[in-house]
Amino acid sequence: MDRREFLLHAGGGLGSIALASLLKQEQLLSAAPAGTHVLHHPPRAKRVVQLYMSGAASQCDTFDYKPELIKDNGNEWDPGEKVQLFQSSPGKTMQAPWKWKQYGESGKWLNECVAPLGACVDDMAFIHNMVSKSNVHGPATFMQATGFILPGFPGMGAWISYGLGSMTDNLPTFVVLPDPRGFAPNGAANWSAGFLPASNQGTMIRPNSRTPIANLFPSNNDFITRQSDRDVLAALKQLNQKHEEQRTGDSRLNARIKSYELAAKMQLQAPEVLDLSGETKSTLNLYGLDSVDFEVQEGISEAAEIAYFGRNCLVARRLLEQGVRFVQIWSGADNGFPRRNWDSHEDIKRDHWPLGRGMSIGAAALIQDLKQRGMLDDTIILWTTEFGRMPCSQGSKGRDHNPFVFTNWLSGGGIKGGMTYGESDQWSFKPADPANPTMCYDVHATILQLLGIDHEKLTFRHNGIDRRLTDVHGHVIKEIIA
Repeated sequence: MDRREFLLHAGGGLGSIALASLLKQEQLLSAAPAGTHVLHHPPRAKRVVQLYMSGAASQCDTFDYKPELIKDNGNEWDPGEKVQLFQSSPGKTMQAPWKWKQYGESGKWLNECVAPLGACVDDMAFIHNMVSKSNVHGPATFMQATGFILPGFPGMGAWISYGLGSMTDNLPTFVVLPDPRGFAPNGAANWSAGFLPASNQGTMIRPNSRTPIANLFPSNNDFITRQSDRDVLAALKQLNQKHEEQRTGDSRLNARIKSYELAAKMQLQAPEVLDLSGETKSTLNLYGLDSVDFEVQEGISEAAEIAYFGRNCLVARRLLEQGVRFVQIWSGADNGFPRRNWDSHEDIKRDHWPLGRGMSIGAAALIQDLKQRGMLDDTIILWTTEFGRMPCSQGSKGRDHNPFVFTNWLSGGGIKGGMTYGESDQWSFKPADPANPTMCYDVHATILQLLGIDHEKLTFRHNGIDRRLTDVHGHVIKEIIA
């Protein structure tokens, strides 16, 4: 067994990284795009954007067209089995509050709520038979973000950061752009590094804040001088060395040191990346932005949602251009009132219209902008939510949780556009083929595959178990790969 074969059999993680380095030295990676690392096979993509709709976006009112709901609207809903819901009893069959229309050469049906994405459907692949293991927001959010319903596991961005490393020395590998009003359930644990080296965790940036990156610059005062700053850093270095000597194998301090070193570099590049003043008027209009300066509101309005999500999508494009590998964009904050997320128990029409319009304008702009810049071919965009909503009403205007079926879509980076994989049943209640649902493991495995990673080989040994993003599940969805 030669060196290359030994490293190949060592699996993912550091073994595969070493293999990639060895192959690069021997000039055997010529098939890979520039700036891309190879773990297990030549990749189709090198960057990922995850658009995360917190609160459970309704597939029935956005992407999953069901004529049966229109025909039976207002009648008793009878799926032929007992239905136990999260916080209600099944109400009447309920159609979407808005009309449906076909778009693109593929003829994909979209609801008026997300009509701006109609310009992009031929670049998108829809998965309508997604299933979750939980109908509770916290665990279900963890599952889509990390592959597990329990806390303590690394997010997908952390795994990709660990496996592929950085494409830039001046910005983080994994960046998180939260909803400006607050966090989704689980908060920062959704983008944690878990048991991976702490340096792989997501770095949060708030583009709408006066200080988008916390603690990047010293506060305004009259007692910090250039000399005192150097003295503090010298003393801190000595303390860090003593601390590290006493805690062999603990990566947290080293990660913190690296984060400060990165912050020093970010002081030069990050402000430029976050400065949108140089964008053209046509680009700002594409993202629905009349201005890059606006106040954050407490509740939901169409204008505010367009501004929040559009700005984050534009910042994401700028981060990708500068070498950030994984960007996570959140729509929807916690379960405060007035409603601030997609959890529309009370009124789908009131909540989903502004959220849907904001999301679809920003997401469509991101797809079109990346495409015109030649970046969509090696950038994967994933749209997800923690679960779906029921085809029947809760009260008269809302919908309860539906973990039995919901929708994801993907675009770019080797994805076959203009197609649908995995249908739901006639009501969008469960998968049309209950024996073959799609789960987050399959989506994650497919994304890793397109990044040049075998999802079964990217592992990290923790508590005696070779952990991976897809747990012990997952298969690559070959049907959606171009």
